[in-house]
Amino acid sequence: MPFLLGARQRFRIISELRDARFEGNGIDVDETPNTRKASGLSYRSGCSSLAGFPPARTSTVGNPFFDRPILNSPYDYPTCHWELDDTGQPTQKIIETRRNAQFVTPIPKPKKQKGAPKQSEIPFDDGKGLSTEDQRYAHTAIINGVRQEVDRWRLDPDPNHWRVTPETARLLQHWRHHPFSSLRPFFCQIEAVETAIWLTEVAPHIGKAGKRFRTHLADANHDANPELMRLALKLATGAGKTTVMAMLIAWQTINAVRYESSKRFSRGFLIVAPGLTIKDRLRVLQPNDPDSYYSRRELVPPDLMGEVRQAKIVITNYHAFKRRERVELSK
Repeated sequence: MPFLLGARQRFRIISELRDARFEGNGIDVDETPNTRKASGLSYRSGCSSLAGFPPARTSTVGNPFFDRPILNSPYDYPTCHWELDDTGQPTQKIIETRRNAQFVTPIPKPKKQKGAPKQSEIPFDDGKGLSTEDQRYAHTAIINGVRQEVDRWRLDPDPNHWRVTPETARLLQHWRHHPFSSLRPFFCQIEAVETAIWLTEVAPHIGKAGKRFRTHLADANHDANPELMRLALKLATGAGKTTVMAMLIAWQTINAVRYESSKRFSRGFLIVAPGLTIKDRLRVLQPNDPDSYYSRRELVPPDLMGEVRQAKIVITNYHAFKRRERVELSK
């Protein structure tokens, strides 16, 4: 979810993240039996995500949200969030649950303001008049429903109950528990791959709970473009989408090699880049590249790299799909 912050506020947030040592909460707390107070805000002791971040460098009187906008570690399940009112303004209250998915952009409060700011609705149109009222799906209800199902599935400690292939279970345990020597996958990256795995391998075998989401996806694709089945995974800018792509390719390829007759898996991938610069950067998705993410970032156990190398990956720029125009030259 994007936050509109001023330049100084953005700099302070980045500086605090760079200086974080995860050695303690660094907050002056006033203990009471059930509540701790810090920098003018109150939250229950169950909100442990504040631990690990350094104290705010400055104090914004009456607006602790801008002093400490980040509450959760990127490596753990989010346990709390700042409450926003109906206009997108922070209420300065911390809610001890994960924020539900919703399409809201927080609006910064101007110095001078007449009336409350209004959250404008994002126009639902593709610019070509192809979208209809029938395509206004309850996106947030579907997303939050999938989240809940994936959460319950994730909490089961026994891989034998996961309803996935042994190879998929091996990858999940690797991504969740491997002692990575360099960059460890963020929670949002693992959750994105878990969601794709759950929809593909788990949902078909759990009855109505899984059929609901698969039916929604099938109907949405049929109404939009029945010739191309699509599933979108949304991540914030800078969350590491290339890593997620590598994890998805590894999961699909390893299973496709081990289970050749299965139609759920593939080892052929087409990656379309939005520009030549990004196309060049995506070469790390090629298993034989010297900087391959599969080995360099330890995303795949060494004994499974042989299967990953059997992937057929084509990386191209979107211009390759544009219709060629023939122009007659003057003689």
